Amino acid sequence: MMESGAHITRDIPESETEDETAVFESSSVVNRCTFFKASNAMTPKSEATAAPVLTSGTCLTDLFDCPVCTNSLCPPIYQCPNGHVLCSSCKLRVEDQCPTCRRELGSIRCLALEKVAEFLELPCRYQSEGCTMVLPYYQKIKHEKTCELRPYYCPYAGSECPTMGDIPTLVAHLRNDHKVDMHDGCSFNHRYVKSNPHEVENATWMLTVFNCFEQHFCLHFEAFVLGKEPVYMAFLRFMGEESEANNFRYTLEVGGNNRRMVWQGIPRSIRDSHRKVRDSYDGLIIYRDVALSFSGSTSKELKLRVTGRIWKEE
Repeated sequence: MMESGAHITRDIPESETEDETAVFESSSVVNRCTFFKASNAMTPKSEATAAPVLTSGTCLTDLFDCPVCTNSLCPPIYQCPNGHVLCSSCKLRVEDQCPTCRRELGSIRCLALEKVAEFLELPCRYQSEGCTMVLPYYQKIKHEKTCELRPYYCPYAGSECPTMGDIPTLVAHLRNDHKVDMHDGCSFNHRYVKSNPHEVENATWMLTVFNCFEQHFCLHFEAFVLGKEPVYMAFLRFMGEESEANNFRYTLEVGGNNRRMVWQGIPRSIRDSHRKVRDSYDGLIIYRDVALSFSGSTSKELKLRVTGRIWKEE
């Protein structure tokens, strides 16, 4: 029987004390992001909207994902008076209103979260795709922008298709969803006919996806106005990294009416957008007057036959 006013004492193991201190310090760092007000005054916890709390079911990396774009947060990291964070790019897009609690954002920096990030080492977000890199947080962000295992954007031209994935996924997507022609082999022969050659509208086509050397290539052909001159352009893109694309060469040839024009180049990786390749004029460009000469001066139709082949450099 314990007497009134008696006290219980026990020895606390050193390891337990260290664990409790670590938990307290970790919690205080996270919580410091939740109590600032625009005036830098403290906001009572009862008045604040509940901010994300680190629990046993919460991944630490989730705390460093912007809730709007889901990309990794990097300085400057902003927070609303209730502690909800977002990246600097999304802060501009949400018109100074917190997307979580709708309070005015102001310009409050979450310095505690920025500081915590300096001490983290995390795996690349494409770990599930096979990337084995484990990097300090801010180096991780830079690495992920160029990681060779990050997904590719759909290379289909003429639309802003949002589909992303690895190469087999995109090949199936192009065939099934965009109805793109598939061709096995390293040579090709295409014919383009236009009934009114004096009209050139901005038009984009992906004619074919080629499967050769156990790789995939996209052949593009399009018509547009360059300056004030109507032109036709054909070029090849490689479904993979630029380092792999540099192992290949291709030729494009257009001819007719005893005339011939040949282009030789290196296929561009689909990491470069269709527009970037087109605007760099890295391909076979045929001005309309030259194209008409291939069809014959008296022809009322524009007839272009584009042939080519792909080979691998030894």
